[in-house]
Amino acid sequence: MTPEELLNKQVQEFNKGNIRFLMTLYENEACFSPRTGEVVRDLDSIRRSLQDVIDKGAKLEAKVKRVIQTSDLALMITEWSISGVEPKLSGRGTVVLRQQPDDKWLIVLENPWGTE
Repeated sequence: MTPEELLNKQVQEFNKGNIRFLMTLYENEACFSPRTGEVVRDLDSIRRSLQDVIDKGAKLEAKVKRVIQTSDLALMITEWSISGVEPKLSGRGTVVLRQQPDDKWLIVLENPWGTE
């Protein structure tokens, strides 16, 4: 799966509410920014943050704007929006992925808020 394919699968499974699958996309030491200025640094916190949004009935749309890749690291720039919640949310995100020894890409850092 390429970084672009990973994002497409992430969106598809998020919209199904498949938290179990979503958590397979993150490295064990991953960081995630659920809100501007906040960073969670463990898989349980990432799971709770994602589940909270899913439980509100949110639907995600996202597309890759650019991928910069070197060796086993990739920086992915995305545009996304979440509907089904008030207020509707949108932004440009940054995601750092690392290619694993089995060639699978996993998320290391995810900041949906881009540079905020």
